[in-house]
Amino acid sequence: MLSSPAHVRTVPEHSQALMQAVSGGTGTVRDGYLFFTGDDWLVAIGYPLTGAYDSERFWAALLTVVGTRAIEDCWAIAPSLPEILQGHAEEEDVYYVLAADAPVPRSLRGPVRRAGECLRIEEGREFTAEHRRLWAEFVRRRPLRSQARELFARTPAMLKAPGTDIRLLNAWDSEGHLAACCVMDYAPEGFCSYIIGAHSRLHYTPHAADALFAAMLRNARAAGKAYIHLGLGVNDGISRFKKKWGGIPAQPYRAASWRMSELHLAATAGAGGGVLREAVDASLTALLRGGGSSREKLPEQPQERPYAMLWEARKDGRLSFLGGTAHLFCCSFARSFHALFRRAETVLFEGPLDAASLALVAGQGATLGVGPALGDLLTEEEIRRLEGVVRGPQGRLARFCNMAWPNPADVRGILATHRPWSVFFSLYYAYLQRQGWDQSVDKEAWEIAHAMGCRVLCMESIDDQLASLESIPLERILRFLRHPETWRRHMRETKQAYLAGDIEKMQGMGTEFPSRTERVISVRDDVFLAAMLPHFQRGDAIALVGTAHLFRLRDMLRQQGFALRQVRPTLWHRLRARLRGEP
Repeated sequence: MLSSPAHVRTVPEHSQALMQAVSGGTGTVRDGYLFFTGDDWLVAIGYPLTGAYDSERFWAALLTVVGTRAIEDCWAIAPSLPEILQGHAEEEDVYYVLAADAPVPRSLRGPVRRAGECLRIEEGREFTAEHRRLWAEFVRRRPLRSQARELFARTPAMLKAPGTDIRLLNAWDSEGHLAACCVMDYAPEGFCSYIIGAHSRLHYTPHAADALFAAMLRNARAAGKAYIHLGLGVNDGISRFKKKWGGIPAQPYRAASWRMSELHLAATAGAGGGVLREAVDASLTALLRGGGSSREKLPEQPQERPYAMLWEARKDGRLSFLGGTAHLFCCSFARSFHALFRRAETVLFEGPLDAASLALVAGQGATLGVGPALGDLLTEEEIRRLEGVVRGPQGRLARFCNMAWPNPADVRGILATHRPWSVFFSLYYAYLQRQGWDQSVDKEAWEIAHAMGCRVLCMESIDDQLASLESIPLERILRFLRHPETWRRHMRETKQAYLAGDIEKMQGMGTEFPSRTERVISVRDDVFLAAMLPHFQRGDAIALVGTAHLFRLRDMLRQQGFALRQVRPTLWHRLRARLRGEP
């Protein structure tokens, strides 16, 4: 029986294979302390592998790891922080442990027995569709710390990471639904760690979590473990649950994050001494030599570029314009739109782009509808690839190293709850935004046209647009989601072609895009032409449509007697057209 936690010096972060799987870094031991490093970041575990904790010794070991590496962003956990890090503290908590030979508390024996009669409890390593459903339900329901959400997202990867011994403790109800599940790490010698857990409200079984805790104790004893590391208290509710089962506060937890350049400023002002100055200066020298920190690799602010996806349409001496837009892009065209709209009385858009209309579309997309959830039609491997591409590096380690996108999309939640077309747009646009594509060409034009007092008209209603979205074939969406490795190429080629005004190249790229279908494009082209013609025949009108609609609309306007000529806004665009033999 673990009557005192005084001899418990270990923490779950001592599981080196697990930490490497979660962080993507490389583990190293220096003077009894464990560190994980990446290109320009460091994670320091200030709980010694042997012996007692000494903050000065820990800090000295940390500085030797920094050495001459290009390390800038740092994160550390320890029982107490070195003095120089006191001003960088971010979080306080306490670790809980539970003796493996602890009995089921008397008050829980009846509930555990009754829950056990309703549930089949087993230990496994396969992350199934039921696990994905439970994870998505639990994450949507509970406000979680970003690091906890990351652990839920990375569970399948942890199960397969080399050197790890991650197991799922499952509680299945009589209908085959997963009522509750715990993720356990058995790799550490002498103890196992409870990493995360979830229980279902959709398929609720009373005291399913308690039944898993009882099984957790049995399994720990069978594996020869002395105790179970229950992790941090997190909040009052979780702390009470762990204490209810006999969990004992074992070690204090303090976390800090900082940049080495920040400590450099303190050191040059006299804080920290010569050793600190030498270590930090060496790190900064290596950092500069290496080309800058991860903070400098964040996407730049959108550039202002000339608008080249534009055609003049003339008939009977009257001039109008036809332009192609994009819902998301990496550049602004504000100056071009200001100049263009000064030449027009009427600006036509596909549909309304005000906040209320956009919210209506988003709300419709966030309901599942009558079809299947896409998460059930993709394999776990396909979902993991999607998460990797859409979310990018995540977790505390990535966040402290400034590699993490601050608001990553809940890929599994979107797959489980959104309509297919909303899944496609939500995940692809989330990927584009992470690459710095945070400008909306059509929304920017909409706002400028209103601000300049233009007459703004819509060629479709929201209901028309929603009907078009619902018509996108499921198989095209699935094919696009199953190959996220092609998204970067598509993004890069789109940017080059759009900025150059190269409509032919845009046309060749569009075949793989889910929304490039007869119903979404060609049928709507007829609607747009009918709405445009009266205004184009009067002149001084501008129609802005998605770039895919330009291919047919230009020919349709020519058939109506309009002469079309592409606008070449810069000398570079004109020279490029001359070299390509274009007018």
